[in-house]
Amino acid sequence: MVFASPIFLFLFLPLFLALYYLTPKRFRSVTILLGSSVFYAWWRVDFLFLLYAIILWSWGIGLAVERYRDHPKAIWIVRFGVVTNLLTLGYFKYWNFGVGSFYAIFLKAGTHVPVGLAEVILPIGISFFVFHAISYIVDVWRKDVAATRKLFDFAAFVMLFPHLIAGPVLRYKDLAWQFANRNHNMALFSEGAYRFMSGFAKKVLIADTVAPLADAAFALEAPAMGDAWLGIIAYSIQLFFDFAGYSEMAVGLALMMGFRFIENFNNPYISRSITEFWRRWHISLSTWLRDYLYIPLGGNRKGAGRTYFNLFLTMLLGGLWHGANWTFILWGAWHGAFLALERLAGVNPDAPVSLPRRMLTMSGTLLAVMIGWVLFRAVNLEAATAFYKGMGGMNALGLSDDLGWQIKGISLVALSAGGFLVFALPFFSKYRTPVTLSKGSVAMQTHAPIWFQGAVAAFFLIAVTRLIAMSYSPFLYFQF
Repeated sequence: MVFASPIFLFLFLPLFLALYYLTPKRFRSVTILLGSSVFYAWWRVDFLFLLYAIILWSWGIGLAVERYRDHPKAIWIVRFGVVTNLLTLGYFKYWNFGVGSFYAIFLKAGTHVPVGLAEVILPIGISFFVFHAISYIVDVWRKDVAATRKLFDFAAFVMLFPHLIAGPVLRYKDLAWQFANRNHNMALFSEGAYRFMSGFAKKVLIADTVAPLADAAFALEAPAMGDAWLGIIAYSIQLFFDFAGYSEMAVGLALMMGFRFIENFNNPYISRSITEFWRRWHISLSTWLRDYLYIPLGGNRKGAGRTYFNLFLTMLLGGLWHGANWTFILWGAWHGAFLALERLAGVNPDAPVSLPRRMLTMSGTLLAVMIGWVLFRAVNLEAATAFYKGMGGMNALGLSDDLGWQIKGISLVALSAGGFLVFALPFFSKYRTPVTLSKGSVAMQTHAPIWFQGAVAAFFLIAVTRLIAMSYSPFLYFQF
């Protein structure tokens, strides 16, 4: 089940919210657990039990970590819990990639591999809920949060359907207090409804409308220069409004239930460096990688050379987290190299600069991001290479007939609107107020003017009408 679907809008969500508010407060975690189980099982029931197993295992490890924390060898409990979760993720996400790469080596060497292995099905959202489990175990070890004795609260945290299958990547320490003390009032519910409608409109009216243009460009075997640049611009708009729209819907749904999530996006395409970009793009993941990978690797505490290596390795593994494909590994390496080079050059994302320099650095950063998006979108390295050739004009100049006949006016309108909003939305940041959830975690309280809320509601109704006319509206990050 996805948020942008009639079954979710007109059946699941109203029924869930009605049951949720009819349930006494002390039992609402059970309602969340049951509702989220239905939400996840709508795809496949069997993998629901894998999710239950991860929850039960990580909850038990958390209790063991707290009980034996002062024991000299207690760190091995932490490592055991983290490694078992990673092995689960590794099996389901990377088995096919590993076997395929192994076979490819033999085939290139001219050796026939007679043994075939069945492909492993990737459970939706496994990258996210495994990260939720790992952060909980580590936070208990670090004494950032007490291990909860309430299994239903922990299960509800992992399975909370707004963030279950595509993030944001949350931490139990940010929601622990909210499970016991969250508020339920009309102001919070209204804020949530506004955020949900805003994200829904971004997803359906912009991302989904631009998607055919990006798909058509990336489907070409030898795109011309015009094809490639139009395609990567379209994909950049599609990806941002798809994922940012989903994250905003997740924030809105959580608010309707009394929870406040951290923000996942903060106008990333106006960044003046790749360092700043990762402070603004997929914030929950970048901070997770910083706190649970970069810092444990040594961060910047072991000399300049080790710092550059840690930055590069963190992003390399972050790329691998996104998908089991060499394209994602190279995408992570691309960003990791930029982070290391910017650290070496002493780039300060917070330093004040003149307007001409700001425009120059913004343009350069956006160009680097878009070049990286080619690897993110291409199905394999061969397709990425062909697309890069197209961007460089090595196939042909201009716009080819193969793409031209597929371009629809509505896609160009959505593309233009998306480009306008990328640079217009930062001016509305004044309508957001920071709210501290825990040390290092900040959410945003939105108080948009009435006229703006009315405009969002109108676009939401248009988006619902368009959704009903569409056959399917998947989210891009489901594959990760």
